[in-house]
Amino acid sequence: MINLAFPYKFDSTGRTAQTDAATHVRDMIELILFTSPGERVNRPTFGSGTAQLVFEPNSEVLAAAQQQAIQFGLQQWLPDLIQVQSVVVVAEDSTLSVTVKYLLLATNQSQSEEFLYGGQPQ
Repeated sequence: MINLAFPYKFDSTGRTAQTDAATHVRDMIELILFTSPGERVNRPTFGSGTAQLVFEPNSEVLAAAQQQAIQFGLQQWLPDLIQVQSVVVVAEDSTLSVTVKYLLLATNQSQSEEFLYGGQPQ
């Protein structure tokens, strides 16, 4: 399996850049989180629409609904790569924080990744 680097780029030899399996899976999770359903022409159900939450009023109900949408999206698109253990969504002011804990099936290692969207530049 070829693990392409994200975002797509070329390496120093002019070939498509590759990365290790764990980084590739993390990149794929990020793509699912921040792609809105309908954004991909040939895959209209791909994504979770998480980026749209930044523009919605904060509420526990909205965060819980998004947690379910993210978990479903990850289980739908990456079932042969990860086993989702938990998803935590926190919307605070203009920043959205998503923490995904999962088991990387290729190595049987637990991983935890945090993804931030919006907010003020550092």
